[in-house]
Amino acid sequence: MILNQAGTRRFRAYTSKHLDDLLLRAGLDDDQRLKVRAVATVLPFRTNAYVVDELIDWSAAPDDPMYRLVFPQEDMLPAADVARLADLLKAEAPNAEIQAEANRVRAQLNPHPAGQKELNVPRIGDEPVPGLQHKYPETVLIFPKQGQTCHAYCTYCFRWAQFVGDADLKFASDDVDQMVDYIRRHPEVTSVLITGGDAMIMGESVIRRYLGPLLELEQLESIRIGTKALAYWPQRFVTDPDADATLGLFEEVVRAGKNLAFMAHYSHPRELESPLVESAVRRILDSGATIRTQAPLIRSINDDPAVWSAMWRRQHAMGMIPYYMFVERDTGPQDYFAVPLARAYEIFRDAYASVSGLCRTVRGPSMSSTPGKVCVDGVTEIDGQRYFVLHLIQSRDPALVGRPFFAHYDPSAVWLTDLRPAFADRFPFEASTEDALLPV
Repeated sequence: MILNQAGTRRFRAYTSKHLDDLLLRAGLDDDQRLKVRAVATVLPFRTNAYVVDELIDWSAAPDDPMYRLVFPQEDMLPAADVARLADLLKAEAPNAEIQAEANRVRAQLNPHPAGQKELNVPRIGDEPVPGLQHKYPETVLIFPKQGQTCHAYCTYCFRWAQFVGDADLKFASDDVDQMVDYIRRHPEVTSVLITGGDAMIMGESVIRRYLGPLLELEQLESIRIGTKALAYWPQRFVTDPDADATLGLFEEVVRAGKNLAFMAHYSHPRELESPLVESAVRRILDSGATIRTQAPLIRSINDDPAVWSAMWRRQHAMGMIPYYMFVERDTGPQDYFAVPLARAYEIFRDAYASVSGLCRTVRGPSMSSTPGKVCVDGVTEIDGQRYFVLHLIQSRDPALVGRPFFAHYDPSAVWLTDLRPAFADRFPFEASTEDALLPV
């Protein structure tokens, strides 16, 4: 392993070309490795030396949760699709033929859930502004072109389509002036989320290109940065060559009067154990930024209330703020990872009940769906029938936020589209037939 002058490891990425050798460490046989490689032609694979050497318990692989968090599994995709791709790989078919088959499979996996590419497209006049999303009135998402990768990919990632090399599936931009112009034209925007990919894959000088102009916008109250770096490469804030400069930039944001919030993705307590993580968290907090934690509920990785309560308690002790438990989105290998909403609520409830009030800043289980963030508040019984109780934490229509509504109980439902409205002919966010017939 290459070391820098401080004696710490430099970043080393592992991609699909390293996959077969890494799978040997998990004890997979030839046929199993071939099937995993077949899945990796469809879903992106990338990890790094820190994850491989420090987070994964190879003696427990392939059942180790951290292994499952970053390594593809042969049953993530339909068996027939995996078999076709495996046959092509085994026959050493031309790459174009393999990619054509991989693209066919991808097209069936709902690569843009909640209309994340087709909807929410901001415009200046008739011109679309690429690399921005404006789903909620007060919040704009920025997707920097240079931030469209991560230190490692999660197997459950709902933005997997950003990482497979298909330009038609990506949305990103490096036109900072156009982004700033759009925000200025929309004074209702008070919060910006820089996301990707992972914004912290960018160096300090590139991050500054995006953050600097935002500090001149008086309307902005908060700047958020979505990142998994605190779990997958905490060195980014401790020993990387520009770690100090990056933290200095964070201090500038805070001095400019903006609330700088790290939206840190932690999926398992093991990601919090390293002394490097403790140091990175402390340094970020010392800059004046806050850290809020979130992750989806993932079958076979963290579908246990004890895992979540341990995470929330540890995060709170380190000075972070538990924020969201998400429901796995309706994209990619959702069938593999999804936890039914009824079980998701039970896991959240049991974990929530076992932590102190200061950890109960967390919300969930929440679905980031087309109409907004829908939270499952519980299951109730009325006249002998069971119902889900839900509300919108966030909505395209702010008037709907916080208003409870009901759905018929379905123990197998895993997403909003699986539910049927109760005590009404439609959900609050659904247009009526009469509305649909009105002229635009």
